[in-house]
Amino acid sequence: MENEEIVIDLLSQFERGKISRRNLIQGLVTGIAAASAVASVPAFAAAPAHKGFKAVAVNHISYGVADYGRTRDFYAELLGMRVSEDNGKQCALSFGDSFLIPRHTRQPDNKPFVDHIAYTIDNWNKDEVEAELRSRGFEPRKDTEDSFHIKDPDGFDLQISGKNMKAAP
Repeated sequence: MENEEIVIDLLSQFERGKISRRNLIQGLVTGIAAASAVASVPAFAAAPAHKGFKAVAVNHISYGVADYGRTRDFYAELLGMRVSEDNGKQCALSFGDSFLIPRHTRQPDNKPFVDHIAYTIDNWNKDEVEAELRSRGFEPRKDTEDSFHIKDPDGFDLQISGKNMKAAP
């Protein structure tokens, strides 16, 4: 399976309740580590010219949960994630240059779901990013001064952001 298929499969399993949040995150981390290892192996054939953006990090993962407080406390206590922007309905859980945003689920059956994944790109320029997205047929939805949302080919909400988009301290 290609990396994108693995991520989509993991997210689908998570949304259907087939795997836990822990298994989802472990799968994503394992995939990132594997992709990094493959990237360090020299290529024998020239790769096609890259014409889009350069993703440099997973900025954050936003997802709905049944019990927001339990999720917040779990990640803060077990993994030492720093809690910020806690408004009683959602918060940011920071680790390294990334963060999670758990919030009360919007699903009628109270099931957890992945709302969106944000990727940080290199060389952020709001106007140039918006123009590039529009040139590719997307209708970018501005979220912050440093991000836009679009739908990926499978309908997932994808947020593209600059390096200045961070969880509040």
